[in-house]
Amino acid sequence: MDLSPSNYHHRDSQGNKLDLPVGKVVCVGRNYAEHARELNNPVPERPLLFIKPATALVDLCQPIQLDPERGPTHFETELALLIGQPLTRARPEQACDAIAAVGLGLDLTLRELQSELKQKGHPWELAKAFDGSCPISPLVPLESIESLDDCRLQLLLDSELRQDGSARQMITPIAELLAYISRHFTLQPGDLVLTGTPAGVGQLQVGQQLELRLLEGEKLLKEWRTEVL
Repeated sequence: MDLSPSNYHHRDSQGNKLDLPVGKVVCVGRNYAEHARELNNPVPERPLLFIKPATALVDLCQPIQLDPERGPTHFETELALLIGQPLTRARPEQACDAIAAVGLGLDLTLRELQSELKQKGHPWELAKAFDGSCPISPLVPLESIESLDDCRLQLLLDSELRQDGSARQMITPIAELLAYISRHFTLQPGDLVLTGTPAGVGQLQVGQQLELRLLEGEKLLKEWRTEVL
């Protein structure tokens, strides 16, 4: 099976390719207070941003392949927003109009390397932006969702609920977050925004089974399964 990043395409919830290019991924660190605390990190006063390149993207429905030479790989489950139109210096009330679809993503993190880089005051890219570090689910059209603020994610690891977070728990809500990002990075059609992870992150192990659920309140919208190789 060819899992190279070059084979990634944005797909809808039926598995069809979307007519959008594959762009960058803008990620938000520490956007859930409980997650910041579980890693002994301060809660930021404003969004903490970093970028993964297009080569980080892979299909979430394909197996996650660990590279033991890189060190321990941790999972961080996040709501993912697919951008459908350019967004630059937007106001919050404009920002959500640029969203084309919503899904889930895994911000795979080389935690030991990240800790080492943080201690040295270095950027995180080596620990966050490597090839295959951003598995993305098929994407649910925005018109299928009544309220972005009610969007919720769950991760079950070997049938045990490990992460459960709602957009309402975000330190910076979605509209304000997109507006803030657009003041620093122009968002282009095909870009993705990962909005932060709730508490419950941990290390992946070979043989584990992952189930990711996208909900709106208590209503299950979609679920996806994958495994760790």
